[in-house]
Amino acid sequence: MSIEKTHDPELMNDIEKLESVTDEGSHVQGELELSLEERRLVKKLDRRILPIACLLYLFAYLDRSNLGNARLQGLDKDVLGGDKTGILFDWINSVFFFSYILCQIPATVLSKLFQPRVWMATSAVGWGISSTLMSTGFNFGGLMTARVFLGIFEAGFGPAIPLYFSLFYTKREMGLRMAYWFGFAAVAGAFGGLLAFGVQHIDTDIQNWRLLFIIEGTPAVLLGVLTLFFLPNRPESTTYLTERERAIAIDRMNRATSGDTGAVINRAHVGLAFKDWRIYVGGVIYFGLNCALASISAFLPTILTTLGYSNARAQLFTVPPYAVAAVVLVTFSFASDRLQSRGLFMTASCSIGGIGYLLLLTVHKNNHVRYFATFCITSGTYTTIGLIIAWFAHNLGSETKKATGIPMFMAIGQCGSVLGSHIYPKTEGPLYTKGFAIGCALEFLGAICCLLLSASYRMENARRDKIYGKPEKNARVDTRELADKAPNFRYMP
Repeated sequence: MSIEKTHDPELMNDIEKLESVTDEGSHVQGELELSLEERRLVKKLDRRILPIACLLYLFAYLDRSNLGNARLQGLDKDVLGGDKTGILFDWINSVFFFSYILCQIPATVLSKLFQPRVWMATSAVGWGISSTLMSTGFNFGGLMTARVFLGIFEAGFGPAIPLYFSLFYTKREMGLRMAYWFGFAAVAGAFGGLLAFGVQHIDTDIQNWRLLFIIEGTPAVLLGVLTLFFLPNRPESTTYLTERERAIAIDRMNRATSGDTGAVINRAHVGLAFKDWRIYVGGVIYFGLNCALASISAFLPTILTTLGYSNARAQLFTVPPYAVAAVVLVTFSFASDRLQSRGLFMTASCSIGGIGYLLLLTVHKNNHVRYFATFCITSGTYTTIGLIIAWFAHNLGSETKKATGIPMFMAIGQCGSVLGSHIYPKTEGPLYTKGFAIGCALEFLGAICCLLLSASYRMENARRDKIYGKPEKNARVDTRELADKAPNFRYMP
C-alpha cells in the first residue's frame, strides 16, 4: 500500500505502524488508516477554518476594545467636551454590551437556519461598517449609535463560533482550537496597543482617534467578503471536503454526542437550556471574567499612566501583558485537552487573575509589582474565558441546546462587562480601589464556581456509570430527545 510521506512526527509514527501491520491484522490496519485520514482531515480543516475564524475575532475584538486607546488620543476632549468625570466615556463603552447582551441568544439560535459562511460574513461586514462609522462621530449621540450597532452585529458572531467549531472538532480538540481563536483577543490587545502607538505618531489633518477607527474597522469589512467565499459550511453540505472526508467529518460530529442534519431548531432543547442550573453558574463565572476583561481592554492604557508612563509609552506597555496571556491560554488549553479536564485548570487560572487584582490593591508604590499584576490579570482572565467556552461547547449535548446555552451564559456574563465599564471613573484614580476590589472578589468567586461545576460533572458521570454502565468510547450518543441528559452522555469535568 502506497502512503504519502509527511513531516508531521505523529503522522509518521502512524504510517510506520501501518506499514508494519500484516494482512492478519486487518482490523488494526483499518483503524490506523482511519487515524491517518482523520489527522489529515483535521489539518485540512485547521488550514481553512482557524485563519478565518481567528482573524475575524482579531478585528471583532479590536473594534470593540479600541475605545481605551482612542481616549488617550483625545476622543473625550474632541467630542465629549473633556468629560472630566469620565461618565460619558463609560456609557459609550458600555452601551455596546446592552445590544450585545440582548441579541446574543436569538442571534445564535437563528444562526442554525443559515449557512455558516453567510451568517459569519454578514456579521463581519456589519460590525466593520459600524466601527468605521465611529470615526464620523461628532457628538455623544453619534458615538452611542455606532456602538449599539457594533454590539448587534458582533452578537451574531461570538457565541456562534463555539457552536460552529463543535461541528468539526471533537471534545479532545476543542480546547486548543478555542484557545487559538480566543487567543486572538489577547493578540488584539497587543496589536491594538502597537497600532495605537503608531497612529499616535502620524501627522495628518484627521484626528488620530478618527484615523484609528478607520484603520481598525475597514479590514473587518474586507474579511467578511472573503469569509463568504472561503469559510466551509456544515460537514454534511460543505464543498470544501471530498465525499470520503465528509463521511469522516460526520462520524466525528457524532462521537459521544449526535449532530443535527441541516438547518433545524429543536424547540424543546431551547427550554432545557433555560432550566439547566449549570448554565447559570457558568454565567456567574463569565460575569466576573467579563467584568475584568471589559475593564482591562478599556482602562489598561489609563491604568498604566498611573504607573508613571506617558500616554504614548502606556500604549506600548499594554502589549506584553496581552502577549503573555496568549501563551498561557494556549498552554493551559493544550494540557486541558490532553487530560480531558476543564474545571481544575479554570480554577487555577481564575485564581491567578484574582492574585493580580490583590497585588494592585495592596502594593501602591512598587510599579514593577503593579505592572506584573497586569500580567496576572490578563493571563488568568483570558485563559479562563477560553476554557469555559470550550467546556460548554461539549457539555450541553445537542446543537440546539448549545445554540441556546452558550449565548445564555455569555449574555449573563456580558452584564459584567457593563459593570466593568463603570468601576474605573477618573475621580477614583490613581488607586482605583473600588474597581480592583470588585475584580478581585469576582475572580475568586469564579474559581469557587469552577470547582463546584467540576465536582457536579464528576458526580453525575459516576452516577450514570453506576446506573447505566460505562458507554463505549467515541460511540454515537442519541441526544435528539434528552440532550446532555441522555443516559450514555458523559460530561467533561
